[in-house]
Amino acid sequence: MNCKVVISGIGHISSLGRTSEQIDNSLEKMRSGVIAFAIDLDGIDPVQVPICPSEFDASKLLAPSKVPMDRNTAMALDVAMQASNQANLHLGDLDLERVGVFWGSGMGGAHTFDQTCYALYAKHKRIRPTNIVTVMPNAPSAEIALWLKARGMCLTFACACASSSVAMGEALYAIRSGRIDLALVGGSESMLSSGVIASWSAMRVLAQINDKAEAACKPFDAFRTGFALGEGAAAFVLESERHALKRGVKPLALLSGYATNSDGSHFTHPNVDGQVKAMRLALEDAGLTPKDIGYINAHGTATVTGDLVEAASISKVFGEMSVPVGSTKGLHGHLLGAGGALEFSIAIRALEKKRLPGSANLDTPDPSIHLNLIPRDGLQVESLRHVMSNSFAFGGTNAVLIGSSY
Repeated sequence: MNCKVVISGIGHISSLGRTSEQIDNSLEKMRSGVIAFAIDLDGIDPVQVPICPSEFDASKLLAPSKVPMDRNTAMALDVAMQASNQANLHLGDLDLERVGVFWGSGMGGAHTFDQTCYALYAKHKRIRPTNIVTVMPNAPSAEIALWLKARGMCLTFACACASSSVAMGEALYAIRSGRIDLALVGGSESMLSSGVIASWSAMRVLAQINDKAEAACKPFDAFRTGFALGEGAAAFVLESERHALKRGVKPLALLSGYATNSDGSHFTHPNVDGQVKAMRLALEDAGLTPKDIGYINAHGTATVTGDLVEAASISKVFGEMSVPVGSTKGLHGHLLGAGGALEFSIAIRALEKKRLPGSANLDTPDPSIHLNLIPRDGLQVESLRHVMSNSFAFGGTNAVLIGSSY
C-alpha cells in the first residue's frame, strides 16, 4: 500500500432516514422502512410484495447539465452534496485534475425507462429528446462530476449488487496509486416502479408477506423467504491521508481494505469458494487477520440459498460462532447496486459508536447456520477497530470492503 486512504465525508438516503442520527435511531429502535406494494398490471396476477421507498423529493434538485434527471441520479447528486459538505470541500482549494468520481448502480435509470415504456406503449405519448441521457447508467457520475467540476477519472460500475462496493474499492486503488488525490464515490438505485418490481417478483426472490410487511425480510432466519426491494444512495469522500491533513480535515475512518473477484461458476447461484477468496484477499489488502475484524455487515439478503452460502463462507474464513455478524437489509431493504455503499456507511457508523446494529426479524435463527448472529438489541463493543462489509452479486461478482478506526 502506497498510502492510507481516509473517509472525510459521508452522505446517505434510505428508508431509514437521511442523516446518521436518523439512521442510528431507526436501527436502534428496529424501525423498519418496509411497506407492502400491490403489483396491479394487465396480464399479471395481483400480488403484494415488500418494498422500501425513501422520503425524497427529486424535483427539488436542478441537474448541473440542465437535463431532466432520473430519480436515481437525483439521489446520487443529493448524497454527493451531503458528503462534500461534511468533508468541507472547497473547489477553489482543490486540484480538480486530481479529483475523481467513482459511482455504482445496478440498473441505472430503470425508473425512467420503465415509465417511458409505459408512456410510449400504453399511452402512445411522444418520447422526450433527452430520454437517452436521462437513463444512461453513467448519468449519476456525470452529473456529480459536472457539479464538482472534477476533471480526473469519472467511472461508472454496474456489477449488480456489488456495484457501489466495487466503485469504492477501485477509487481506493486509484488514490493509493497516486493517480488522484480525492474521489467522490458511492452508489445509488431507484427502481420502485411497477414494471421493475414485477420483474423482481417474477424471479421469486422477494419476501412473502404473511402478516406484517415490516417483518417479511428475515436474514438468516429459518423461515426467510427473500428480500424487500429498496431504494436509496450513499456517498463518501475518499482522499489520501496526506491530502486530508493538508486541508485541515479530521478523517472519520480509514478505507483500509478491498478485494473483488468473480465466482466464474453460475449467474445467480453464489459460490462459497469465490466468497472465501474475496474475504481473504480483502484481509490481506488491509494487512489484517480474521481475528482483527470485530463486525461483519453481511450481504444477508434473506434468500434461502444466499444466506446459507454466505454463512458457510464466513465460517470458513473466520471459524464458526466467532465474529459478530448481522444484516441490516431486514430494515432498509436490498438497495441492489447502492447496497454496498449504504451498508458500509452503517458499518463505519458502528465503528464510530462502538455499537453493532441488531438483527431485525431474526426470530428463529436457522439451525444450519453457525454464525455469531447479533441479537435484536445490538451489541456494544468498545474494542471495535475493524469492520467488514460484504457484497455478493448476481453475475458472480464478489466485493468486500474493510473499514478501520482512524
